[in-house]
Formats: sequence, C-alpha cells, structure tokens
Amino acid sequence: MNIELYEEITLTRDIPQHQLKQGDIATLVDFVEHPTGGETGCILEIFNALGESLRVVTVPISAIKPLTSEDILTSRKQEILL
Repeated sequence: MNIELYEEITLTRDIPQHQLKQGDIATLVDFVEHPTGGETGCILEIFNALGESLRVVTVPISAIKPLTSEDILTSRKQEILL
C-alpha cells in the first residue's frame, strides 16, 4: 500500500477507543515505527464535516486504506470525543 503523507484515507475497521467507525475519513499526518518492532502506526488527523480539526490519533497501518473512486462519502453524527 502506497499512501502519501497528507492524503485522505478511510478506516478499514472500527477503532472504538477513539470513537471512530469503519469508513470514517481522516488525513494521514505521519508514520511511526512500533517501539517493540510491531506493526507500523499511522498518525491521523480527524476533521468534522466543516473541516474543523477534532483530534489526532494513532492507528495501525492495517486499519487504513487510500480513498478510491469506488468509495462513497457519507456522514454521521460524532460521538462525544473525550
């Protein structure tokens, strides 16, 4: 998978600890190596529908994929982000 920094991505699965759902869209900010040699992490910035930044999270690289022309954008109400 070849994803460039600052590219929009979509989540491939729910990330409940961050109140994120499969299909949510985020911007890839950076890659980070796992401290003990595990899966590479991705730092994502999450925005609301108006483009306002909500939070920055780290997820495993296997939890993201690039957006494609086959993806359809949707919206949902955000859960309270703590």
